[in-house]
Amino acid sequence: MKTPILAMIILVFLSSCTDKKKDKRQKEMEEKTFQEGSFGFDAEFLKERDTSLLTLTANNSRILISPKYQAKVFTSSSSGDNGRSYGWINYDAFDKEDEHMNAYGGENRFWLGPEGSKFSLFFKPNSEMIFENWKTPPSIDIESWEVEDYSDKKVTLVKEMTLLNYADSRLEIDVKREIEILEKTEIEALLNIELDSIESVGFSTNNTIKNVGDFAWTEETGAPCIWILDMFTPSDETVIFIPYKDDLEGRIATTDYFGEISEDRINYEDGELFFKADGKSRGKLGIAPERATTVAGSYDAKNKVLTITTFDVDNDAIYLNQEWTSKKDPLKGDAVNAYNDGPLEDGSQMGPFYEIESVSPAAFLEPSEKINHNHNVFHFTGDEKVLDEISQQVLGVSLNKISSAFKNN
Repeated sequence: MKTPILAMIILVFLSSCTDKKKDKRQKEMEEKTFQEGSFGFDAEFLKERDTSLLTLTANNSRILISPKYQAKVFTSSSSGDNGRSYGWINYDAFDKEDEHMNAYGGENRFWLGPEGSKFSLFFKPNSEMIFENWKTPPSIDIESWEVEDYSDKKVTLVKEMTLLNYADSRLEIDVKREIEILEKTEIEALLNIELDSIESVGFSTNNTIKNVGDFAWTEETGAPCIWILDMFTPSDETVIFIPYKDDLEGRIATTDYFGEISEDRINYEDGELFFKADGKSRGKLGIAPERATTVAGSYDAKNKVLTITTFDVDNDAIYLNQEWTSKKDPLKGDAVNAYNDGPLEDGSQMGPFYEIESVSPAAFLEPSEKINHNHNVFHFTGDEKVLDEISQQVLGVSLNKISSAFKNN
């Protein structure tokens, strides 16, 4: 009879520890100066965990960058410390480590692909591509980066990496990441828009990888690619919009990364793709390079937030397959992706959040050669008439068409 009693004691102890941890975090949240959901709240939370946290400012807009947490742009605001925090942050992921991935969140993070295929950086050579064996490389998951240069408008961060891919090639990589907050006039010039009284924040990221090894990265050794992922907080009325080239034959989008996306959550025709991003159903899609354009976005009609991302695309380049299989062609992948978080089969959920992602072409580089990839993020909020003008100018679609894409579902 001792064993059941001992088990009960252990369960009570573990439950008590869990409750104490939750109570501690709840108390920590209550003691914050700023309201949860604000930029100031997230800044306070992150400063307690990264004393090297950096803030870039342009008038009333600002962004938070963390050298400790892999050079992430964690979040941004278009209206100061009390303004909405646009990035999604996973508060529960801090102060502990996960062997597969430490999902801290972040409005803009640097990763390297491919995730799957016979060139994968997330699976050891000859291992089965299942979750148990999937592990994010430490240099883009838990290791800190070095600040090379810093001002109130721009920061440059660097990292040296050695990564073993699924093809058993040891890749020596130098990474440089330049992040710059943009002034209102710069945003207007880049997007060819007029902001008037609209609240805005925008930032650019220039991401470079260099082959510092002693052999070329080829179709035999495998090659990496730059992978930039933006994580945002959804609402019940958030819809992702991705324009694509409609004058080609064949499949428009990959829609079965995590099982086929249901028809009531995605629709596309005439060069316009709409994807429901409410954080309630897990699904990911991808656009092939020949169909991809250099822009994607989302509109949260509930909070009147228009988000736009722009990025480099080479329609004629080779992009890497990221799927968890070594059977498919590793040189045929997507250039633009979008993800909506949702509950897993056991009911658990990391988010809710949604993502807009872009990747570079395959980095087939000789020693000392470089490849770079630009990815920019913009948020706008205010008068819907002006927001609509911005959407039509940059995305080529009205806000009404975006927000009504799933009204009948």
